[in-house]
Amino acid sequence: MGVFVLFLLLKKIFAKYVFKIILKLVNKTKFNADTKIVAAFERPLINFFEVLGLYFAFKILTNAFYIGHEVINNIFSSAIIVLISWGLYNLTGESSLLFERMHKAYDVKVDKILFPFISKTLRLILIALAITIIAEKWGYNIQGFIAGLGLGGLAFALAAKDAAANIIAGMSIILDKPFTIGDWVKSDVLEGSIENISFRTTKIRTIDEALIIVPNSKLTNEAVTNFSRRGKRRVSFSLELNYITSRQKLENCVSRVRSMLENHPQVNKEGILVRFDKLSAASLDIIVCYFADTPDFDEYFRVKEDINFEISDILHQEDILMAFPRSGIYVDSLPDEGKKDYIKSLDRLQNKDISTEDINEDNDK
Repeated sequence: MGVFVLFLLLKKIFAKYVFKIILKLVNKTKFNADTKIVAAFERPLINFFEVLGLYFAFKILTNAFYIGHEVINNIFSSAIIVLISWGLYNLTGESSLLFERMHKAYDVKVDKILFPFISKTLRLILIALAITIIAEKWGYNIQGFIAGLGLGGLAFALAAKDAAANIIAGMSIILDKPFTIGDWVKSDVLEGSIENISFRTTKIRTIDEALIIVPNSKLTNEAVTNFSRRGKRRVSFSLELNYITSRQKLENCVSRVRSMLENHPQVNKEGILVRFDKLSAASLDIIVCYFADTPDFDEYFRVKEDINFEISDILHQEDILMAFPRSGIYVDSLPDEGKKDYIKSLDRLQNKDISTEDINEDNDK
């Protein structure tokens, strides 16, 4: 018992003094990698003293009672394997030394999806290797166990084929990168922003803040439009002007709107179209087309708003009125007496003396 207490004391000394001295020495070196390695093995090294204390304590007890050391040695070996695996597990974190080296050596972009995927995969492999080594240390036949898994693999594969399809689709999304976290995408059935991509599913936040969880296999089998990758967004509409607008005012309006778009800092210089398009039944139509120079959804609407304000100012400065919907009323089929009364009622309606209900009553009479 005294031996174990001694090692607990050594553990406290190491954690409080020795490890801090090691960190200071490592921080003085030119290599940031040394610091990260030491930090990853901090907890395993500190706990190593407890394991060592227990090992020697049990060694002394087994010697006193003449008990074999094989079980104690196996426990100690297993504990050492766990501690080493623990340190390596810490090294394979998403912000660890491994990914930092990959970024510097190969100019690999730090990806929000790929690095977590690689990290989780490496950690699963480490855990599996640690379990395998410990099991073999205790005399278990791992090869026979794996063979047994192979015999039951067919039944399991049939039962889990949908899950497997989603995982494979998830790997395809992660590696091919048709979209990533934060992208705005649209398919035949949904539209929204990508919030998370996991092995099995993708989470999409719609414009009305609903969270939709879609199986990866469904996404890979559908046509998906990634609006965030196109770099710009198209805007197209018609200015429907009143028929009393003169030709000079029309020409001024077309020229000024086109010039405003060409000089706007967030409008792409290619694809600008402003033309007097057609003579509609109730309006003179000017078509306006341009590309907002942003993939961001909120910024796109901000640019549209700014352009609309500019166009509104131009219309006011040119004293141009927008057209409004009209409906024609034909009274040729009415008798002469009824026609006169109906026209009088319309005049009164225009002067706001009566309502449409009064007109209908007059017509019935």
